[in-house]
Amino acid sequence: MVVGELAEERELVIIGGGPGGYHAAIRAAQLGLSVLLVEKENMGGVCLNKGCIPSKVFTQLARKHKEMSHYQKMGLDSGDVSVNLSKLHDYKNSLIAQLKKGVSSLCEANKVEIVKGTASFLSQNKIGVENGHSFTVYSFQSAIISTGAKREQPSFIPAYSSRILDEFSIYELSNLPDELAIYGNSYIELEAASSFAAFGTKVTLVLDGELPFDESINKELARVLKKMKVKLLSGFTPVEVLESQAGVSVSLEKEGSDSVTLETSYFFSARKLKGNLDGLGVDRLKMSLTEDHFIEIDETCRTSIPGIYAVGDAVNGSPLAVKAIRQGKVAGENAAGLPSEYDGMLLPDVVQTIPPVASIGLTEKEAAEEHDISVSTYPMGGNGFAQLIGEKEGLIKVVSDSSSDLILGIHMIGSGAVEMISGAAVGMEMAGRDEDFSYPYYPHPNTSESLQEAMEALKGKAVHLPPVKQKEYSV
Repeated sequence: MVVGELAEERELVIIGGGPGGYHAAIRAAQLGLSVLLVEKENMGGVCLNKGCIPSKVFTQLARKHKEMSHYQKMGLDSGDVSVNLSKLHDYKNSLIAQLKKGVSSLCEANKVEIVKGTASFLSQNKIGVENGHSFTVYSFQSAIISTGAKREQPSFIPAYSSRILDEFSIYELSNLPDELAIYGNSYIELEAASSFAAFGTKVTLVLDGELPFDESINKELARVLKKMKVKLLSGFTPVEVLESQAGVSVSLEKEGSDSVTLETSYFFSARKLKGNLDGLGVDRLKMSLTEDHFIEIDETCRTSIPGIYAVGDAVNGSPLAVKAIRQGKVAGENAAGLPSEYDGMLLPDVVQTIPPVASIGLTEKEAAEEHDISVSTYPMGGNGFAQLIGEKEGLIKVVSDSSSDLILGIHMIGSGAVEMISGAAVGMEMAGRDEDFSYPYYPHPNTSESLQEAMEALKGKAVHLPPVKQKEYSV
């Protein structure tokens, strides 16, 4: 680059075309800004190309595979059902290509300019974009960093391989493993454990601490996993992972207990996330970062540098696409001069296990620290439609403030949990009380009726729950 080179002008520059980046781009373009989006690899980011979509292709097929025995009982004469991973990979790749094309088309329709290359800040209002031998300088009024996270290999893993798998390669296996050991307790490890167990793999899940949900959900999820023949080990930490021609040997240690060695065909552990800021030039700007190398932002998604915003996995918080999407829209609106704020208090947690888990708000333990609370629990087995579809596992738990009846938390495991959590989010966003959730009509028969009965149980009004199990109580 020649010093003083003429810069092309854009109102908004966005670095990264993942969920946060392209939502920011389209929202800002809707508000009239000229938008340049720089992406060095594939539109849709890790979520679409390697993470969310590939993993959910697996979880969806695993769920349907597990359901087949029930539908055979209902009269579906399907014969022997087997899993063909080759066809699954073909479907996955076709779907990813289709979705990438859709994202690019939406950007084009909104007049978002997409440039391929690697971006770096030259100053507080300029970036350089390198693509091969070309280098272009752009000046901007605002910029949004949506570069995602980089992944660091755990210290106990010497190297990832065909048998020692990370969060991407586990969904590239050409054959189902006979045995699979998994370390971790995030949604990534839990979904993998549930899916491969449903396919018939012998799964051992070594939990990194406790399961991360409300205590009642943790207990039910552990029960369901054990029913699926997943072996659970809690409190152990891997200290050495060795690969041989026959498989993988995993040495585990636990304080106050004897060490354990697992012999397995495959071992899976996801990598730790850190902000993906290498080469971005934020150090040149003296941008404020956390100790974990994430960008610090305020409620408007602004960084410490005027006019520069950051969203998604590049900032601290849950590494969820739903967070990136909302932050992207907030940043895009602020860049266009529209006041907008991000509040992560009611960010839903969703895990596509079998059955799925969905949660929003405070757990019972968290709520009891600041409120006098009432709690109700409704079992999915009490729902007629859940019985009809053979999905009786799970429960819905509601936590409310006993003096105001304000709903503080809703926690679900069971069929339809992911769909129901959206309604729960709307109700809690509007400061809903139990009567606000109980009053509307719920379709019958449907698993969503379980949410209504869980709310009614707070006041002892649930019809499909014995009185002794729905008495209101305070903590």
